[in-house]
Amino acid sequence: MSKIQFLTPAGETYVLDATPGSSVMEIAVQDGVPGIVAECGGAGACATCHVYIDPAQTDLVGPPGDLEDDMLDGTMAARKGSSRLACQIEFHDGLDGLRIEIAREQS
Repeated sequence: MSKIQFLTPAGETYVLDATPGSSVMEIAVQDGVPGIVAECGGAGACATCHVYIDPAQTDLVGPPGDLEDDMLDGTMAARKGSSRLACQIEFHDGLDGLRIEIAREQS
């Protein structure tokens, strides 16, 4: 099974099994990873699943879409070049080993 790694704001690391077709946000929430609030349930409307993709892996994930890009402009934590909303990243086998840092503050 594919794996995904989350680093929480508290410095904890979670390595989880990841099911292709699930969003990165769904994977985190289902396994109780702290720091992902997901107020809108994955609709891309709240920016409470702001994460940073490992800079060496951003090409695997791709850039945010227009709506996501607008939402990222309003996040509480600083936006970086590797910022994404976890609800907008659909996991697939090509993302096996993806490393994600959860933003310290969620809007």
